[in-house]
Amino acid sequence: MKPFIIVILILNSVAVIAQQNNISRKELLKTDINQKVKTAEIQEITLAPGLEVPKHLHPCPVVGVIKSGEAVFQIEGQQKIILHEGDAFYEPKNVKILHFDNASAEKPLIFSAIYLRAGNEENIKLLK
Repeated sequence: MKPFIIVILILNSVAVIAQQNNISRKELLKTDINQKVKTAEIQEITLAPGLEVPKHLHPCPVVGVIKSGEAVFQIEGQQKIILHEGDAFYEPKNVKILHFDNASAEKPLIFSAIYLRAGNEENIKLLK
């Protein structure tokens, strides 16, 4: 190999290593979706202060991340938890969500939700 090609390869390797040192990854959620996903829809949702979302379910799995605020979150059969800014969540397909409420009476709750559809499912079905 010619010396200048070796130098270029070495410089390329150094640049790649330097870039990798400036990138950090933090796993927020790993879950088994257990379905083929045909489409994904991402929404940013804002809940007014103190808003309690009615009991509901999703005809498709939903994953998301809390962008700001705190949510009271409870899936049927599980304990109620508080999701904080940066926390990820998973709402399984066709499972009752008892709580996804804004925990604050003063601040809005903002989160991103990703609806993972196998077909033409709706995003949400409110329950009585």
